[in-house]
Amino acid sequence: MKIMKTLTVLLAAATMACGAQAQNWPTKPVRLLVSFPAGAPGDTIARLIQPQLQQALGQPVVVDNKPGAGGNIGAQEVARSTDGHTFLVGPDTMLTINPHLYKKLSYKPTEDLVPLMHLASFNQMLVCHPSTGLKNLADLMARAKTQKMDYASGGPGVPGHMAMELLLSSASLKMNHVPYRGPAPATQDVLAGQVPCGFLAAPVVGPHVKDGKLVAMAVSGARRSPASPQVPTVAEAGVRGFDATFFEMLAAPKGTPPEVMARLHKAVANALQQADIRGKLLANDLDPVVNTAAEAAARVKSDSEKWGRVVSQIGLQLD
Repeated sequence: MKIMKTLTVLLAAATMACGAQAQNWPTKPVRLLVSFPAGAPGDTIARLIQPQLQQALGQPVVVDNKPGAGGNIGAQEVARSTDGHTFLVGPDTMLTINPHLYKKLSYKPTEDLVPLMHLASFNQMLVCHPSTGLKNLADLMARAKTQKMDYASGGPGVPGHMAMELLLSSASLKMNHVPYRGPAPATQDVLAGQVPCGFLAAPVVGPHVKDGKLVAMAVSGARRSPASPQVPTVAEAGVRGFDATFFEMLAAPKGTPPEVMARLHKAVANALQQADIRGKLLANDLDPVVNTAAEAAARVKSDSEKWGRVVSQIGLQLD
């Protein structure tokens, strides 16, 4: 009986300690580490919700960009973080694609990082410089059959790269990949005509399509972009069954107390549901998603299986 009473007291004390920890958290600035450069979709989301998070959490929220290696540099830093105040923002490819592409990572993406929630879904948009004379996806595929062509992406293994490789594999075509450190610098070279085409984040290239500086061929997802509804999906443009929908997501280091993750989840979800933020996200071709940690983990698992098959099919390996 004495042992049982002691265990009960210890359990109650532990429960109270966890509750107190969540109630007192955060005790210092919260760091949202964005694994891609400024201007990338995740960066846009983090900076839009930053003021609301600061108000909800009562501490400064710092947006810190750490790009490189398809998001692996930032993801690795967050995975190794033990301060309880550092979280990862970036595309779901860090957990769904990178583990298949990189076999020599110094951390385990799907074990050392916990999906907390998806933030927004987004398309990749296949665009070309007007000087190419290409008007649609059929034109591009026809030219790729007879000429050597380059295309830009935001880096090896990122959404645009994988979407294009899936397209090339589906259509039995070849194009030379020119990777950049993020969609913004890649877009600049496509705008300058240094690279004729690019498969890049729609929020980044969409405004240039509207200005007539780039010509849109198609978007990668199963649905058209809310910000560019005139642009067909790849499936609509002739490649049946094609679907490369991607998400920006929020993840925490393994071992983060559930109560802390729950409080951060609530604050982020509330921010994403605000009408002004939702409107700004949609205008940037970012469709807000408010799901649970369990739902996020399930989607990561299913998408990882899908992209694992694609990586194996095309024989892509980056280390």
